[in-house]
Amino acid sequence: MKRKILFTFLSLLQLSMYAQEKNSIPAVPSTLPIDSTPMGNLETFAELKLEIPIAKGLFEPSWESIEKNYPGEPSWLRDAKFGVWVHFGPQAAGESGDWYARNLYKSDKPAYQNHVKKYGHPSEAGYKEVLRDWNPKNLDPEKLTKIYQDAGARFLMIQGVHHDNYDLWDSKYQPWNSVNIGPKRDLIGEWAKACRANGMRFGVTFHHEYTWWWWQTAFGSDKEGPKKGIPYDGHLTLADGKGKWWEGYDPKMLYGIDLRQYKGVEKNANTDWSPPPAGIFSDHLEYAQWYARNWALRMMDAVKKYDPDFIYTDGTVQGPFTGDGTGTGLKADAMQSVIADFYNTSLKRRGKVDTFSIVKFRNNTNGTVNTEEFGIPADIKKDQPWIAEAPVGDWFYAPDFTYDSGMMIRYIIEAIARDGNAAICISLLPDGSINQESQKMLKEVGNWMRLNAAAVYGSHAWVTPAEGEMVNGKLKMLPGGKLGQKQAEFKFDVQDIRFTVGKNKKLYAFCMNVPAPDSQIKIKSLGKDAKYYMKKIETVKLLGYKGKLEWKDEADGLIIHCPKSMPFATAVVFEIQQ
Repeated sequence: MKRKILFTFLSLLQLSMYAQEKNSIPAVPSTLPIDSTPMGNLETFAELKLEIPIAKGLFEPSWESIEKNYPGEPSWLRDAKFGVWVHFGPQAAGESGDWYARNLYKSDKPAYQNHVKKYGHPSEAGYKEVLRDWNPKNLDPEKLTKIYQDAGARFLMIQGVHHDNYDLWDSKYQPWNSVNIGPKRDLIGEWAKACRANGMRFGVTFHHEYTWWWWQTAFGSDKEGPKKGIPYDGHLTLADGKGKWWEGYDPKMLYGIDLRQYKGVEKNANTDWSPPPAGIFSDHLEYAQWYARNWALRMMDAVKKYDPDFIYTDGTVQGPFTGDGTGTGLKADAMQSVIADFYNTSLKRRGKVDTFSIVKFRNNTNGTVNTEEFGIPADIKKDQPWIAEAPVGDWFYAPDFTYDSGMMIRYIIEAIARDGNAAICISLLPDGSINQESQKMLKEVGNWMRLNAAAVYGSHAWVTPAEGEMVNGKLKMLPGGKLGQKQAEFKFDVQDIRFTVGKNKKLYAFCMNVPAPDSQIKIKSLGKDAKYYMKKIETVKLLGYKGKLEWKDEADGLIIHCPKSMPFATAVVFEIQQ
């Protein structure tokens, strides 16, 4: 009897270990009516310690340990200044811009109409069918990396998983991935190989933290019409797949579970953006803990497989799983665990930590890099390393984008003048190719970057970022938002100047347009009256011009007489040396 009990115990233990290794979804409670359950109290809920096994080393899974032991911003990020955002995945197939996967389950959205025409009604053919059919046959990471490099990019931000919960690598903990379903390719592996072959730094980005509330539209149904009330395919179970193309793949691993019983989830799921109200999914704590562990294990899996130079997590608050904003649902130490594992792995492999972690919009923490999406700060921002990020058109492809190298260049200038970096998304077509408009735009950016490299790479902010026209008491800047027609047509004048200091210690003044030939410009910040630059100016050069400039150092500004020929594009840069 004792032997039998021991055998049973060991069998259960083995099953438990197997389930943990596979990270299987735990049983979830029965679904309750929509809006019937209040969110759990965020303030009284103690942060869960997930105790995820991490790589051994100096870093422990706590912000205190990370801050204490992180050596600081890698020098290569300071040098890089400009990168390309490879924001590409199966949602490009919808040709409906960003958030296609969520919006195809909203009958009032163009994404829904596009999906019905191409795939059928989402109660019969949902996002899983998009994954099945997606085949980016013309995606060539080697070719694209060279195009981006020629455009002047020094790093790539490569999407590993978006909110759609589909991993773009040979994922150990997510069977819904690009090796098993769709292209049958390890896309992150291909990008990593291409980057290393071309000396390009790269990071992998992860956007799946708030998938669980983002996907709630998949559990709805049409509110009117012939399909009214017929559930969308988010309700399907593993058993429903028997005899289907997706047999053996649990839809819950893709769409998550129905959480609309919590007040505010259903309402906010059908807005364009809003996360649910702050709080904890307190009736689903076992699932929530599994979800956070799975989130972390997938990131750690990608780190171990591809050794990226940085990782990126999406969000709007101080970090994933904070119980508020995009972190709604649970409080847990998942982010700290991932970062500690990443840095310990870097130490072991590289002998140093020259990697970093982007925690989007996090306040200053030694060990993390921040981002500014769409907008750029008005003032210099030196409290922490940061990257300005914006897409040309949108984060996923749609027709009728505006392609303009000038708006890209000016966006980069605005960022580096304030001590930041810039990463710009150039959306690929659904088949993975890059259109001619994007290639032309990138070629022009590359030409400008090569001409003005000394003012860009390795630069830092001067004592003031800019001078120029004031509008309603504020400096005129490139408008925020996605880069499009508004930014392409925005007009700057010769008085609109930005500044950087190069690695060579020289001061650079960017004129945000090209002055007329044989005209004069005055840079007021360089006059002694401004008291910014009190040194005697010895030389003034125009980058790309081989002749000698005429200039005068006056009390109210540096007056520069432009050459009779100004064969330049977008913005010119003056080099000032004491």
